[in-house]
Amino acid sequence: MIRTLLIANRGEIACRIIRTARRLGIRSVAVFSEADAGAQHVLLADEAHPIGGPRAADSYLRTDRILAAAKASGAEAIHPGYGFLSENADFAEACAGAGMIFVGPPPAAIRAMGSKAESKRLMELAGVPIVPGYHGEAQDEATLVAAAARIGFPILIKASAGGGGKGMRPVLRAEEFVAQLAGARRESKAAFGDDRVLLERYLQKPRHVEVQVFADTQGNTIHLHTRDCSVQRRHQKVLEEAPAPDLPPALRARLHEAATAAAKAVGYVSAGTVEFIVEGDDAFFMEMNTRLQVEHPVTEMVTGLDLVEWQLRIAAGEPLPLPEAPAPRGHSVEVRLYAEDPAEDFRPSTGPLRQFHLPAPAADLRIESGVVQGDAITPFYDPMIAKLVAWGPDRPAALARLGAALAECRIAGIASNLGFLGRLVGHPAMLAAELDTGFALRHAAVLQPPRAAAPPLALAAAALEALLPPEAAPENPWDRRDGWRLQGAGSRLVVLAEGEALHRLRLVPAGAGWTGDLELAGRRLADGILQVVLEGVAHRVPVLRDGSAVQVSLPSGAWTLRLVDPHAPVGGEVAAQGRLAAPIPGRVVQMLVAVGEAVSRGQVLAVLEAMKTELRITAPADGVVAHVGCAAGDSVEEGAELITLVAAG
Repeated sequence: MIRTLLIANRGEIACRIIRTARRLGIRSVAVFSEADAGAQHVLLADEAHPIGGPRAADSYLRTDRILAAAKASGAEAIHPGYGFLSENADFAEACAGAGMIFVGPPPAAIRAMGSKAESKRLMELAGVPIVPGYHGEAQDEATLVAAAARIGFPILIKASAGGGGKGMRPVLRAEEFVAQLAGARRESKAAFGDDRVLLERYLQKPRHVEVQVFADTQGNTIHLHTRDCSVQRRHQKVLEEAPAPDLPPALRARLHEAATAAAKAVGYVSAGTVEFIVEGDDAFFMEMNTRLQVEHPVTEMVTGLDLVEWQLRIAAGEPLPLPEAPAPRGHSVEVRLYAEDPAEDFRPSTGPLRQFHLPAPAADLRIESGVVQGDAITPFYDPMIAKLVAWGPDRPAALARLGAALAECRIAGIASNLGFLGRLVGHPAMLAAELDTGFALRHAAVLQPPRAAAPPLALAAAALEALLPPEAAPENPWDRRDGWRLQGAGSRLVVLAEGEALHRLRLVPAGAGWTGDLELAGRRLADGILQVVLEGVAHRVPVLRDGSAVQVSLPSGAWTLRLVDPHAPVGGEVAAQGRLAAPIPGRVVQMLVAVGEAVSRGQVLAVLEAMKTELRITAPADGVVAHVGCAAGDSVEEGAELITLVAAG
């Protein structure tokens, strides 16, 4: 068995690998960027080495620095996790050249399956069905336009070198193709350093079903059943489950057989995932991920296996621990908790996790996270905060367990998709397993409702936060907040700003509470919880105060309200009407307008890349560009002025 293992990754997967290594008696070595100096995987490892700046290109993608850390630590093997260099054949070769074991498949298999075009060709030769499309080497625009016309619209553009939805664009009409092609190429180049694409027929209601495969160095290959990963946003998975529900037995058997054939066709070793597009009784090969997947815990929950342990044993030259897959037991569902705002088209969110509580792990609930309360979500990496994985004897029980776990979560300080996930796992169509890759978009009205105005309970909680003394009660009587006066009770005016709307609440002390615009009482409990008594009904409400901002979390959603001094001069905080600012730190990849240019409402003015996502900055109204504050290629901080518009005429 391997004695010392270096983990060339970060976050929850690095923590997971370290824990398995420790259980097996393997010494673990972590690497970290400047942004991750205090990260959980660094604290958990037996040894940790700095490898560069906060950007992945300066640290987690630096083969030379990772190998130097491995050599300095005496590591015998390197586990790449997922993402970063995990599917990089050159990195696998460099590990071998340095005399270290790469915990993964051979470089030839990575190359064969890393190119979507080449993998499609190999699968076709192996008899695995593929989606009709264009996988050729010619990449000039004219060739691709002609190929798209031949395949017929709608069509899907995919990055040849990529995964995770990067460089993937559905195109419904021919006139949109050239613009979407440019966007897909740009995104692919930024994510993978390669702008080659392939084209495929865009199926209307496909399911994303995958098969976990494993192979050893003795030539043995097995499957470990199916997973369904159809629920996605921006072509990235949000919910995964195992086994894939409602597959006809004959189709399930064909998927197992095709996945095993795909692995054998490229001489595969270690863990891999063969992904299929399934529509009706038809299944087409989509791609093979030559690494461990984010969603591997659902397979572990229904098989009772540790797939990281399997990887390490196979890397050490051992045969597969089992000759065939054990029968799946029960059902498992996983969701990915992201730092993003579903109400803003899943825009990533950055900042400190000022409040972060997850339910306690149990036999039927697995929690995987690389952060704790107080850690920061930075703009440099994927915004996933945690994975919640539930098990049940059947699918309804697993979904119910997951829903209960999500209800226990509390997050404040950043935006998250927690509410979205809660609505998702309880949606009638989810309970009925009516799954396809358009699920989230089709049910967006329920899953991503427009941001509603703050309800009375949210206003009451924010007002109570302003009225109650701090947790350490002040000794100075002049600091009292109860409106006490020498002659009769005085009133308090609490002004709460919700965007541009102002809520003015006049409250008068009455017994242990207040009356007036609200019948309100309450007290502070532990861990940032207020007991809010509104109109006689008591509620437990998580509240986070950050300066003048008060974030209130309710089962129906979260609202941030700002405490406004009612005596402050008006206008000091009013922003310029046409000032368009960067919503998060990022890099400007396109500036599409110039000073003096007339623009119309909804027109895309600039494209910002941040946290592996392209954000389009659009005009909020018709106008004229008065100022451009940056250029393509510039790095910008959150709040930096991008463009200023003025009214036409």
